[in-house]
Amino acid sequence: MPQPSSDQCIGVISDTHGLLRPEALAALDGVNRILHAGDIADPTHLETLARIAPVTAIRGNIDRGDWAEALPEAVTLTIGGLRVHMIHDRKTLRADPDAEGWDVVISGHSHKPGIEDSGSTLWLNPGAAGPRRFRLPITLAYLWEEAGRPRALIHTLSV
Repeated sequence: MPQPSSDQCIGVISDTHGLLRPEALAALDGVNRILHAGDIADPTHLETLARIAPVTAIRGNIDRGDWAEALPEAVTLTIGGLRVHMIHDRKTLRADPDAEGWDVVISGHSHKPGIEDSGSTLWLNPGAAGPRRFRLPITLAYLWEEAGRPRALIHTLSV
């Protein structure tokens, strides 16, 4: 786990696709909040994550059924001093993060982990923590606030 200067560390996970790995649960142990950026596939996994920390989840393109319909396609929330917007597929974002006042935009879908800092917005894709796709790593991310700015770290799971 990273050593953020803040006592608020957020675990960010995506694209579990019905596989909630023990390594992911261990990596999230100790976070204050968990954000799941979609493609969950198994609603019991949200209950399992909620035993670690409060969970906010959105619906991904493979999430189907009544349980998935109850999840929003996107959500904006304030955690500490950070305004965070979460959408499963970044390509479907139709808003301007600067105009919306978002500090962080979280997306999944591509399975490619990445952190981009545009100066005003931190773009975070935690990658995929579920089944391996192509040769991409199995990852999740940590997000925290430091000196009034969002900071993030991609964590590769040893599987």
